[in-house]
Amino acid sequence: MFANNAESWVAVAFVLFVALLIYLKAPAKIAAMLDERSARIAKELAEAKKLREEAQALLDEYKKKRVQAEKDAEDIVALARREAEAFAHETRVKLSETLERRTKQAEQKIAQAEQQAVKDVRTAATDVAISAASELLAAASEGAKGAKLIEDSIEAVKSRLN
Repeated sequence: MFANNAESWVAVAFVLFVALLIYLKAPAKIAAMLDERSARIAKELAEAKKLREEAQALLDEYKKKRVQAEKDAEDIVALARREAEAFAHETRVKLSETLERRTKQAEQKIAQAEQQAVKDVRTAATDVAISAASELLAAASEGAKGAKLIEDSIEAVKSRLN
């Protein structure tokens, strides 16, 4: 019965195979291999966790640097704006001073031109008056009336000089 039954032989072969595995310490070797693989996986997980923490720290550092760079950029823009406003104010002041100075120079030139024009008009008027007076005196000094006028003028000058 036992010898004729194939299933019995399979069972006997299986028991012998398991006994051989136990004799050769296969379960211990398999357990050691599994323990070694488990340790290697744990080591890789620890290394991955360490790398993740380093990456997170690096990310945080770069976020801080970005925030600082944005603040620095804002400070630079604010400084440039203040400098531009100061330059614009200084330029306005200089332009105003230049305009005042040129206005005064123009007013002085106009005043000088007015004075010269008045002087030229007076000179021309004086020349015309002298010319007209000369013509009138020349006409009036002809004859007896003219001699009398000259004598009266000489007497007037003598009396004023004394």
